[in-house]
Amino acid sequence: MAKTSRKRGARAPARPGGAATAAAPEGAPPAPEPPLLGPDGKPISKSERRNMEVRANLEPLAEGERPTAVTVAAAIALLLGLANIVLMLAGYKVKHSGTGATPAGAILFAAILFLAAWGLWHKRYWAVLGFEALLGIVIVIAALSLLVASAWQGALICLVVMGLGGWLFWKLIRAMARIQMPKYESR
Repeated sequence: MAKTSRKRGARAPARPGGAATAAAPEGAPPAPEPPLLGPDGKPISKSERRNMEVRANLEPLAEGERPTAVTVAAAIALLLGLANIVLMLAGYKVKHSGTGATPAGAILFAAILFLAAWGLWHKRYWAVLGFEALLGIVIVIAALSLLVASAWQGALICLVVMGLGGWLFWKLIRAMARIQMPKYESR
């Protein structure tokens, strides 16, 4: 074990008014910054400081700007809604546990997807949040389906849905933050 010195650093000359301060020895690390305090007077954590930095660096959406992830999500919602209607009109039946899906259910789900596509295209926060909720459910279902996949093709489909869905989910988070930011008018 290495020995450490017990010597103290040199004392700085006394300040006017009688207060003395100790000078930092050469090579010593700088003194830590005092913690930032929140509105409640408690110190702010490192993760909250990082969040504050990220928020400070976010720019609100410019007029007419639409993040790529939001455009991709709108296109996916529109295509899935159209596919639902086309498959229903073509007579495709989904059977699960002996019961088939009703046309009313297919129309309702397509309407939800069309509403989401409209909201995403118009950069509505609720639409991005709702689409992320649907996307999260799809990712969880794909992960659970992977557990019971009996063929490599089924496992590959689950992995692709999880990978692309997870990527889109992650990209929509930052887009949501930019959509939510207040728009300031220049004077």
